Amino acid sequence: MAASNRVLIVGSVALDSVETPLGQVTDALGGSAVYASVAANYYSPVSLLGVVGDDFPEEHVAMLNGMGIDTSGLQVEEGQTFRWRGRYDHDVNQAHTIATHLNVFESFRPELPASHREADFVFLANIDPELQLSVLDQVDNDDALTFADTMNFWIETKREELLEVFRRVNVVFINDAEARELCETSSLIRAGNRLLEMGPEVVVIKKGEHGALMFHPDQHFAVPSYPLMEVCDPTGAGDSFAGGFIGSLASEPVRDPAAYRRAAVRGSVVASYNVEDFSLGRLKSLTDEELHQRFLEFQRFTYFE
Repeated sequence: MAASNRVLIVGSVALDSVETPLGQVTDALGGSAVYASVAANYYSPVSLLGVVGDDFPEEHVAMLNGMGIDTSGLQVEEGQTFRWRGRYDHDVNQAHTIATHLNVFESFRPELPASHREADFVFLANIDPELQLSVLDQVDNDDALTFADTMNFWIETKREELLEVFRRVNVVFINDAEARELCETSSLIRAGNRLLEMGPEVVVIKKGEHGALMFHPDQHFAVPSYPLMEVCDPTGAGDSFAGGFIGSLASEPVRDPAAYRRAAVRGSVVASYNVEDFSLGRLKSLTDEELHQRFLEFQRFTYFE
């Protein structure tokens, strides 16, 4: 799929230690910016902006560069890289955090290189809303399509700043629990409509293994998750979904409702591959043909007359 638009993704770069019923890994490559960048890169050129410590393995940078991802915006600071340790039980929708060490990520202040300020698509992955606003202030392309993700911590601690982000971006990604909390309702349909009233043109509510709902002022669209026999590691699934969504949209010549629907399906496709292995194990070997075939499967199992 040819694309000329460049996607800028700003977020965390981490070393994750994860345990699931199918095994465990230690200090594996992770972080919202990494998962989203790798996913988006299957459809459109990507630039990644984040921060790591001087302990970050050079092999990870080489791998990202080898995939064609521009890492010139990856800042290296003295100290240790952000680390997260967690576990999943049989409920793959619930991550149990064991330890979080922000390290150099705690003082991260995104500074966009001149080459990144004209990006056509900008994804503000799950970082402090104040940092998200700072990135928006640095984007010089008035026609850029902007996207933001968040989490319950920011809803509870920086609500006003988060709402300002929502007012300024075109598309918001949020999971179902966060949407219910922010909008103070148990109804996802009501939450989706309330989120639209906060400013974005499109709202995507991620529902984990149950797919996603996309809201537009005139309609909404539901996409299922791909039916897998087994989920190895759900870490990064939401970020992979968002990355695939954005990359797909950036590759489209016209961004009409049909393009947004295809983007939602392609996001679900990439996320379904991501959970088949730990870290980026599956995405590193994923081919364009595999992506296309699973996209066609989505068409087959969702089609009806």
